[in-house]
Amino acid sequence: MLDLFSRNRVATLLLVLAVAYSAIGTAAPGYLSGATASVVVSNSLVLMLISLGTMMVILTRNIDVSSGSVLGLSAAVLGLSLTAGVSLPLSIAFCLATGAVAGAFNGLMVAYLGIPSIVATLGTLGLYRGIMLVLTGGRWIEDLPQGLKALAANLGFGFSILTIVVLALVALAWIVLRKTRFGRNFYAVGDNRAAAHHLGVPVKLVQFSAFIATGVCASLAGLVFAAQIGFIPNQAGNGIELKAIAVNVLGGVSLLGGTGSVAGVFTAVIFITSIDSALVFLKIPAYWNDFIAGAILLSVLLLDGRIRQIVDRRIRARRYGVHERGPTQSRETTTARNVEASR
Repeated sequence: MLDLFSRNRVATLLLVLAVAYSAIGTAAPGYLSGATASVVVSNSLVLMLISLGTMMVILTRNIDVSSGSVLGLSAAVLGLSLTAGVSLPLSIAFCLATGAVAGAFNGLMVAYLGIPSIVATLGTLGLYRGIMLVLTGGRWIEDLPQGLKALAANLGFGFSILTIVVLALVALAWIVLRKTRFGRNFYAVGDNRAAAHHLGVPVKLVQFSAFIATGVCASLAGLVFAAQIGFIPNQAGNGIELKAIAVNVLGGVSLLGGTGSVAGVFTAVIFITSIDSALVFLKIPAYWNDFIAGAILLSVLLLDGRIRQIVDRRIRARRYGVHERGPTQSRETTTARNVEASR
């Protein structure tokens, strides 16, 4: 059993999530319901998209801390287009194009100009946020049309059009990364860039593509954000990129690249969102949320690390125990032969 948890971060998260749900359900029986599950899924969409995009970049051994600003800028372009009378489909296209261009600019600097990703995206974090504030004049964008809000309306069983789109995107990402050669290239580049290059993997193109994917995911998150709340504040997306990085670490994505799964990120997002929803359901003051969520995150990571240490210790004990008996027996046989020869 411990071997399973040591190899699979998703299993660890599911176990902790089951324990947490049981404890919360005991304290507040009304929490365990279909309505709560639909709220958790709905509340997770924005973080899901940002985390999924961030994962694509981390797999290639890079980092993107500008995704929150891309979310805000894309949402602002969407809102300004709609309030200017542009049709909803065309406004959505502008929104997604904004994210793609922002991601492409990040990818250009990192993949083709050789600028370290943390430096490049720290710069664009401020740049994109500044462009958003210039475009909006620092004001909130309100009175968004009902057509946009309808995208987040409940169609039944807690699902909306945007929920279906996001879940379909998650499934598509899983298929691409697990079942296609292009997806496996992300792992190869993150695992060993030089070796991937020698094997014919287009390293720079893969890195460039990862940043574009991150930008598109962030712009789609901006669309979901605007549709769900019905307006666009000037601080939209602030700080969510750090939460997305934490989700990736919790979901088993290595910051050194080459390791991670869509299933792990999906489970980690549901876990974090469930905890946030539980704190609201239990009427715990909002100023405790970050403290409790951070403490739970650290506890899961420490538990996972401890399990891995125990399993690694057992594996080493078995391995060395077998090898130690072999040389010992060999030495005893050699000694016996020498004694016989001396006689």
